Amino acid sequence: MYVGVDVGGTFTDAVLLHNGQILTTAKIPTKTDLLESILEALDIVLQDVDIRDLKRIVFSTTVITNLIAGQKYDKVALLLIPGPGLSHKLYDFKTEVCILSGAIDYRGREIVSLNEKEIEETLTRLATKGFKKVGIIGKFSPRNSSHEKQVAEIIKEKYPDWQVELGFQAGPQLNFPRRVVTTFLTCATREPYSNFVNSVRQALAKREITAEVFILKADTGTLPLKHSVELPVETIFSGPAASTVGVQSLTSPDLTEVAIDIGGTTTDISLILNGQPLLSAKGARVEGQLTQVRTLAVKSVPVGGDSILERVGDEIVFRPERLGPAYCLGGPVPTPTDALRVLDLTGLGDEGKAREAMESLGTPLGMSAVETAEKVMSLVVKSITAEVKKMFLEWEQEPAYRIWELLQKRKVSPSIVVGVGGGSEGFIPRIASELGCQAIIPPYAPVANAIGAAVAKPTLQISLRADTEQGYYHIREDGFQGKIDRRSFNEGKALELAREKLLDKAAEYGLEVSPEEIEVTHQEVFNMIRGWNTVGRLYDLTVQTSRGIAVPIKMGGK
Repeated sequence: MYVGVDVGGTFTDAVLLHNGQILTTAKIPTKTDLLESILEALDIVLQDVDIRDLKRIVFSTTVITNLIAGQKYDKVALLLIPGPGLSHKLYDFKTEVCILSGAIDYRGREIVSLNEKEIEETLTRLATKGFKKVGIIGKFSPRNSSHEKQVAEIIKEKYPDWQVELGFQAGPQLNFPRRVVTTFLTCATREPYSNFVNSVRQALAKREITAEVFILKADTGTLPLKHSVELPVETIFSGPAASTVGVQSLTSPDLTEVAIDIGGTTTDISLILNGQPLLSAKGARVEGQLTQVRTLAVKSVPVGGDSILERVGDEIVFRPERLGPAYCLGGPVPTPTDALRVLDLTGLGDEGKAREAMESLGTPLGMSAVETAEKVMSLVVKSITAEVKKMFLEWEQEPAYRIWELLQKRKVSPSIVVGVGGGSEGFIPRIASELGCQAIIPPYAPVANAIGAAVAKPTLQISLRADTEQGYYHIREDGFQGKIDRRSFNEGKALELAREKLLDKAAEYGLEVSPEEIEVTHQEVFNMIRGWNTVGRLYDLTVQTSRGIAVPIKMGGK
């Protein structure tokens, strides 16, 4: 038996699968106490189930997605050590940025020492402004992290209660701007993500569940729960990934479709080409800035069924945030869900309260409750449709999309829109119509995220760095270090070693993986030069077991 649980900003969903059939589903409002929400969802789907029969539980969550979409995180300062090159004015990362002296070159050699007095003055200034979370990022820190570590030691001595994230750990690949953004997001999300993981652990302990537990990543792969705490930013688009896999599993194979998940807080948009989710070639994009997080080509838009509606002058507008449930469900303000209720496009909530919400917006403008609801529908539909059209332009730049078009032998756009999530039945037909597409709302659409989590194939990854000059290799996930033969080690042996370690790790988790199923997600070789001679090489690579659907859904379950 498999369980999938999706912890969203509005609802927590869960499903129980057995032999590919959906036996039980649960959909409950997400409470402030996540532990309570997780326990309630688990208790519903596990009623009369022997927990010893559970093989695996996979969690997905929009907790981090919603925090970032609404910018509801503690402020983070960035201490950058860029060295010579670009003008410092170009380092605009939409937060407090402090440039420190010092430089490591591309070979990993120190060419300019740090200025400790400058560092201490910078820290004093940040403390005065109330910062307690900082990211430290050197341009070439993956080659030599000594400067980042040195600054971190100074912070630890002067401000031991501060949270510090180092760039070489958060984003181990070269590409300074993406590593900066990845480190910033890691710093901003570590605490709330740790709270989420603690709630999961407590829930499992209270119900004495000992099954394997994984977290769904942004690329539809998974991380063991205990390892995910070190990489919170990997779950940045966990919810959108879950909805995409859910759509993939609930619709016909080999279909090309746009997946739109309309939740209470956000709407997630993704693309499936011939049955396979489109992977972003550049990594996750957040607030227009790229990261080093491997992800599907998805977008999370801050508009949902519980978005705040208000009147501004003679216009009705929505704010990209959520104060609680819809007014018809006891919430404090009018929302798009109230509009759906007035138009009889959902059965949720009290119709009288929904009319009251629409009248509070429309009466001063001379509109009835129905006219106001239609206005709100048009507003939300046009907003989501505009975002989908923007995504079409971005998808067309993806290499995998271009290959797909080439195989079609003509320029073509997907003609099917699949809607899932609580708001899908009301909004998706109109969104599809605006896009000139066919609308599909599959069975179990309201809990598609939980289904996506449940059916996702468990994956594991290994990040290996080998240094032939020093004669050692290091596995980042486990902190393991071993020796290599300096003279005979090469790129092929590095890949062979990484695959061997990954297969060993998979065996520990009871996962059956063949060498052919292992994909290389990152690979880089760097020559180390002394004088005119090559004295060694650095091999950096990451391998992962293949992603996909482990348990195909059989329709006709309870």
